Amino acid sequence: MNSILILRGGALGDFLVTLPLLKALRRRWPESRIELVGNRSAAELAVLDGCLDAAHGQEEARWARFYSSEELDGPFRSWLETFDLVLGYWPDPAGELARHFPLRVGQRFVVGGAAVESRPAAAHFFLTLDSLELPAPEFSARLNLPAALQEEAERRLPFALDRIALHPGSGAARKNWPLERWEALVAALSPSPLLLILGEADASAAARFRALDEPRIQKAEQWPLPPLAAALAQCRLFVGHDTGIAHLAAAVGTPCLLLFGPTDPAVWAPPGAHIRVLRHGERLEDLSVDAVRSIVAPG
Repeated sequence: MNSILILRGGALGDFLVTLPLLKALRRRWPESRIELVGNRSAAELAVLDGCLDAAHGQEEARWARFYSSEELDGPFRSWLETFDLVLGYWPDPAGELARHFPLRVGQRFVVGGAAVESRPAAAHFFLTLDSLELPAPEFSARLNLPAALQEEAERRLPFALDRIALHPGSGAARKNWPLERWEALVAALSPSPLLLILGEADASAAARFRALDEPRIQKAEQWPLPPLAAALAQCRLFVGHDTGIAHLAAAVGTPCLLLFGPTDPAVWAPPGAHIRVLRHGERLEDLSVDAVRSIVAPG
């Protein structure tokens, strides 16, 4: 197998649950060219790791041709023909995408489907691949980061032992622990050094936490993913929700305490002995500050 193309859309977390598949493909075919079409900023992490050779943005107009009635032609078709294996994990309810493949004799097209229901979610991406004879999946696959990224994270953050990373937001309000509980947790963890992670989807949290002005509290607001991953790798613990950032912390090996409510941790929590899930039913409002603090800072 000389070249492989993976079609996998979604956000950061969606990409990271695909990481065990990418690692398995790389172990199976270490010299192959492996490329992915999806969340480019997230997939660039796998390029840095070495399990991907290239990442392409799912928002590019050329991919719309997969769902067109027109046949693929020209340089786009010629490029697609260079792949020996195409794995399709994009929604395709009407079979519009699948009808284009294979594009040549010898090319294989395998449909994996977009809907994820496996436990854990990463198992979904192996369900239709028995014929590929992949190595056993490692669901707690780790991202390997180049040393230059660790150095960049150190330049962005003052040195601190035992720093705890907190991510008080997510892309869905129903998955969030109330902000006032996060504020109480920040106070309860004094004098521990903290890294508050504030992303594009965390506007309400960012507005409240920007006002915190203590030397022990650092903020990573809308950092690019590579230095953020390196910063997380330097923390002794990550506390957050069911989010892509939680999957990122898990992927760099940081111990995680994840607060779950309406979503199923058996599906969506990152696997691994370094992951602990705290869930008191489907309402995150039922989770107390003391319950979280007692795990983060016992005694």
